[in-house]
Amino acid sequence: MNALLTDLYELNMAASYLRRGMTGTATFSLFVRSLPPARGFLVAAGVESCLDLVTDLRFDDDDIRYLRDMQGFEARDLEAFRRLRFTGDVWAIPEGRIALAGEPILEVTGPLPEAQLVETLFLNQVTFETTIASKAARCVIAAGDRDVVDFSFRRTQGIEAGIDVARVSSMVGFAATSNVEAARRFGLVAAGTMAHSYVEAFADEAAAFRAFAQDFPGRATFLVDTYDTITGIKRAIAIIKELGLSGRLGIRIDSGDLVALSKRGRRILDQAGLRDVRIFVSGGLDETSIDQLVHGGAVVDAFGVGTRMGVSADHPYLDTAYKLVSYEGGPVMKLSRGKVTAPGRKQVFRRTRPFADLVGLYDEQVPAGTERLLEPMMIGGSRRGAREPIGETRARFKADLDRLPTGARSVSSPRPPVARSTAALRQLTQETRRRLAGLGFG
Repeated sequence: MNALLTDLYELNMAASYLRRGMTGTATFSLFVRSLPPARGFLVAAGVESCLDLVTDLRFDDDDIRYLRDMQGFEARDLEAFRRLRFTGDVWAIPEGRIALAGEPILEVTGPLPEAQLVETLFLNQVTFETTIASKAARCVIAAGDRDVVDFSFRRTQGIEAGIDVARVSSMVGFAATSNVEAARRFGLVAAGTMAHSYVEAFADEAAAFRAFAQDFPGRATFLVDTYDTITGIKRAIAIIKELGLSGRLGIRIDSGDLVALSKRGRRILDQAGLRDVRIFVSGGLDETSIDQLVHGGAVVDAFGVGTRMGVSADHPYLDTAYKLVSYEGGPVMKLSRGKVTAPGRKQVFRRTRPFADLVGLYDEQVPAGTERLLEPMMIGGSRRGAREPIGETRARFKADLDRLPTGARSVSSPRPPVARSTAALRQLTQETRRRLAGLGFG
């Protein structure tokens, strides 16, 4: 990984620590302060991307020259940077598990300069991927037992963002993605139909449908709303019968009154004896519009979800923080009004029935009836195992979702569970406050 993928102030702090020999063990905690109003839970994601990147963290010769010539770092700083590698530990909530505000999604423990330097990278990856995974999960909830397909690649904010969106949406239950490279890279199902331009390029709609069906007879989905939707459906039926098509066939409706058109389309297909032809709808959908379609009685087999999921349009970020909680064995905390942090290295304990999370100390006894959420992902700079297959993370998400309170899963007015502190963490917080007050802080 290019070690310059960070903020300058991280390099400034790391250099200052190294000059002063401040290389004692530090723990930083990454968490989301509060949830957006339309979220009842988070889905932990981005951890695997962080591990991929820090495994080979280093400053190469070009990095060193840039820091010398353009940023003015001294020779002693540059030599220290040249030798620096990430040798720390990363404990995290595994990807796909549900997480709550106020509890660590991950914690980094290692020499202070190293743990400080990765802050920007970890915040970038976890914030984005958790934001998207949490939005995508709500689309899956709204769709119920219907398929949801990722159509976001053309609107994501960057190429790699599109790859990440395809991966994390699959992780929470999307059936397929339009992104061919993401499908290849992660073993996902690639899905695609045709554009309106394809239909417009032919002399008439029937000719377009016939050509497409001849070229892809086993997977023809006809985009029927280029001109008149009902007429388009009838022309698709005619082509299916003319060519004797079978297999995975469908029609896609991308505009208009999707409830009324899907109902009428289903009747027309059924009357033609094509009960197995699926109805696929798209066009500016997200969990809210999917929920409205389902409750409005739309007869739909699958939803194509693009822009609004791929950029989490209603709330495109999370209020994440990466804060020092322990240094050289001593707890530290921030006392700024509205941004107080809890001290000490932590663990999250989950009770599944009824669902409840406790945030406690790393080394305290596991409360009866709970399990630890934070697991060791990297020890001493070495990753513990390869990236998990998507199927494992998807199963993990589904298991957590099934246990989540109904109110937290609500699309319209979610009620998020609140993570509580253990008695031990509350006591440490009070003691640390008193100590800081005695030093004239707070």
